[in-house]
Amino acid sequence: MTWACPIDLFEIMPQLNLTRDQAYQMVENKIGVNNLLKHILAVEAGMRKLAEHLGEDVEYWGLTGLLHDLDYNETKNDEARHTYITEEWLKEFNLPDDMLYAIHAHPGHEPCRSKLDWGLYSVDPTTGFIVACALMHPDKKLASIEGDFMMRRFKEKRFAAGATRENMAACSNLGLELEQFLIIVRDGMMTISDTLGL
Repeated sequence: MTWACPIDLFEIMPQLNLTRDQAYQMVENKIGVNNLLKHILAVEAGMRKLAEHLGEDVEYWGLTGLLHDLDYNETKNDEARHTYITEEWLKEFNLPDDMLYAIHAHPGHEPCRSKLDWGLYSVDPTTGFIVACALMHPDKKLASIEGDFMMRRFKEKRFAAGATRENMAACSNLGLELEQFLIIVRDGMMTISDTLGL
């Protein structure tokens, strides 16, 4: 007797024509080695941990995070073009539409409509917020900041004011409580704490 596995038990993900190493090289070439690169790597790490928690494709979500600000240096004075230059640069790789859409959605150019969109939209400002929390701690380490500390800082509107609270709270669209989400992103960032210097 042959057992047939129902097709819905298989997770079918698009085959990507861009490796993580290729993407990282592109990012480093376009961004340089600086605090913006650290931000991008923090978003990648946060997206990977979030995907793991949600049972999504870790590599796929991580690559989306890694590429999200690829054109920042080109578009920092022209927000309307941000992410669209990235799409042009990535055309040769024929990346999936949902990955490019999430990149467009993260600064609000498109409305979020998928878990991937909401993930990037929420993680992006959260990484800066978490860095600010770590820098407040005497040992300046990610491992030292706890959920209740982050929640108290979240309520202080002047603290890390550039980290848009509305975006961070949008994690609710993923079925997550804010504190739970902050801990997940922190844990992701802790996997590259040496790179971040935290």
